[in-house]
Amino acid sequence: MNEELSVIELIMGASLTVKAVMATLVAASVVSWFMIVQRIIILQRANTELIDFEDRFWSGMDLGQLYREGTEVSEEGVDITGGESLFRAGFKEFSKLSRQSSMEADAVLEGSRRAMRVALLRESDRLERHLPFLASVGSTSPYIGLFGTVWGIMHSFRGLATTSQATLAAVAPGISEALIATAMGLFAAIPAVLAYNRFAAKVDGLINRYESFVDEFSGLLQRQSYAQAAKNKRGDNA
Repeated sequence: MNEELSVIELIMGASLTVKAVMATLVAASVVSWFMIVQRIIILQRANTELIDFEDRFWSGMDLGQLYREGTEVSEEGVDITGGESLFRAGFKEFSKLSRQSSMEADAVLEGSRRAMRVALLRESDRLERHLPFLASVGSTSPYIGLFGTVWGIMHSFRGLATTSQATLAAVAPGISEALIATAMGLFAAIPAVLAYNRFAAKVDGLINRYESFVDEFSGLLQRQSYAQAAKNKRGDNA
């Protein structure tokens, strides 16, 4: 308890500049932890949703029925994200273009892929949100803390000019106050760096799985579009 009180006393006794540095680092740490918890929840949910959707998609159910089920969920106010949002974007565009008799199979497929790529970019932005902030906190917090330390040490040594005898006891409190800023900078930076690296790897993994789904779904749509084109051609010849 005495050590905790001494640290609090050192913080309260720091110069105004050092206090401002400490307050900045505390604020950055609090916001970082909020974003870390938020990203954990969002990424876990995205992984679960993708697994559930892929199970439904590859279960053999009719794609039109799968799309209609998603529409019903969307009408209830639930946001559809992840792999299902890619599916809905591609299937909607495919259905719309397929109804145009003048559209060639390749054009229908390309339109569907383009719609899925746009949806994929939106998903990437959603998953990567706030990661740049964590990277900034991780890279700048040690330097902000070091600035507070340097400033505090300068302030301590300038105080020696007003004393008649320069001793270690005279500057020790000021140096201790300044070093707390460096410790706080590391306290803010280390979790942010670890979280950023972990989240970046998870986001890359999810995006790769999304891209694989886009390729696999495009293959299904390609077979359907060519089959529909061949059917229309036979109808015209008849």
